[in-house]
Amino acid sequence: MLVPSNFCKSVFINCPFDKKYKEILHPIIYCLVRFGLEPRIASERNDSGEFRLEKIWELIRSSKYSIHDLSRCQSIEPGEIFRMNMPFELGMDYGCRKFGVAPFDQKVFVVLEERKYRYIEALSDIAGLDIQFHKGDYEIAIRKIRNWIMEKEEFVDFELLGATKLKSEYEEFLTWHYEKLQNAGFSDHDITDYGINELIDSMTKWVNSFCR
Repeated sequence: MLVPSNFCKSVFINCPFDKKYKEILHPIIYCLVRFGLEPRIASERNDSGEFRLEKIWELIRSSKYSIHDLSRCQSIEPGEIFRMNMPFELGMDYGCRKFGVAPFDQKVFVVLEERKYRYIEALSDIAGLDIQFHKGDYEIAIRKIRNWIMEKEEFVDFELLGATKLKSEYEEFLTWHYEKLQNAGFSDHDITDYGINELIDSMTKWVNSFCR
């Protein structure tokens, strides 16, 4: 099986896509970009002719690293159905690592949740994994992802950055990005609905201009 050239820098993000979760997703993406990694997420490609499951599989096998957030796996309103996409994609990724040949057997992932122990009620089979909890707080999410990255031996040469510094940089980026788009004629709704690829590109340009 052909391995993509950017396999060792790519990070597949398996997460909810609701508006509220963007408060966690965007700082996670910033952390990855800041360390020179390449975020890969299903919403990066909007091709109506592409079968979603095949797209997910391609992203998984194209990425050595993965972030799986199970925060939205529970129902909230009466009659609401569990959202099982995130656990399913975690299972796909685990299967790729467990049964794949090199380099897929070297894949690495982190599992996030909002609240401690809640995942056990719906997915007790992963109780032995080291789950990280962000409490719906983007500062905690930054810290968890930063620590996960920096503990990897292959990233030993990465710039030493603390979570507090990353948070400060991210907040500076938000101000810069908002003012840039506002000056370009974007409304607040336009900015809220900004595409994920455009956001990653803006983060990359900001990091290259102001952080390196």
